Amino acid sequence: MYKNPESGTVSRTTVNTLMKKKQAGEKIVCLTAYDASFSYLLDHSGVDVILVGDSLGMVIQGHETTLPVTMDDMVYHTRIVASQCQRALLIADMPFMSYSNINQALSNAARLMKESGAHMIKLEGGETQLEVVRHLARSGIPVCAHLGLQPQSVHKLGGYRVQGRDKKDAKSMLLSARALQDVGADMLLLECVPSSLATDITHSVEVPVIGIGAGSECDGQILVLQDVLGITPGTPPRFSKNFMLGNDSIQKGIESYVQAVRDGSFPSEEQSFS
Repeated sequence: MYKNPESGTVSRTTVNTLMKKKQAGEKIVCLTAYDASFSYLLDHSGVDVILVGDSLGMVIQGHETTLPVTMDDMVYHTRIVASQCQRALLIADMPFMSYSNINQALSNAARLMKESGAHMIKLEGGETQLEVVRHLARSGIPVCAHLGLQPQSVHKLGGYRVQGRDKKDAKSMLLSARALQDVGADMLLLECVPSSLATDITHSVEVPVIGIGAGSECDGQILVLQDVLGITPGTPPRFSKNFMLGNDSIQKGIESYVQAVRDGSFPSEEQSFS
């Protein structure tokens, strides 16, 4: 267990902790978890942020998309992950259509924090979510805004494709990132965007930027735990890596991922997009 060397107590990772890491140029390590056992293991392996993602719809429930995931699903899984998360910052996804208006967003975000113990919520969307993010922030709810490939909009986007390659789209995403920060977002997550665009966004905002398929210049990285362990059915995403290769235990595989993010060896160009 990671402890404060002076007090001997567990030191909880906070939003301020992550801000200091960004300012110091220290990489932020994030992974998903959906149950108590893996929450405990990640928390003891040096992971800074645990995300209870709506990706559970695919990797736990077996759906083709994240869309069937309900608020009750997210409340349940976040609660059991929180039970063993003593050090990492815990983020919970807002599922599809759970934040379509301000009142609904406030009510559902409050559930994830009050009933489940989340420290921050994550929602997808750029300019269209500015007022929602503004009201959540004013209500004391930390927010991570998700840009780039947004799985909840997969049908609107026409599939799982890299976003922001067009100059107009890239400029729009950069402006959205700045606007989300200005209305109170505490963190940004970029999924499947060109490395050069992710670099521009990371350098243009003061809040931490976490990447998944967004190159190595983001302030931190996140992957789905099942991809890290090489147990995702079918073909794994290009931006992922099986960290069980060469390791003889799950804990060592996770620790290898933590070290690779910390020293900048992951992601490589192989896991990035141009």
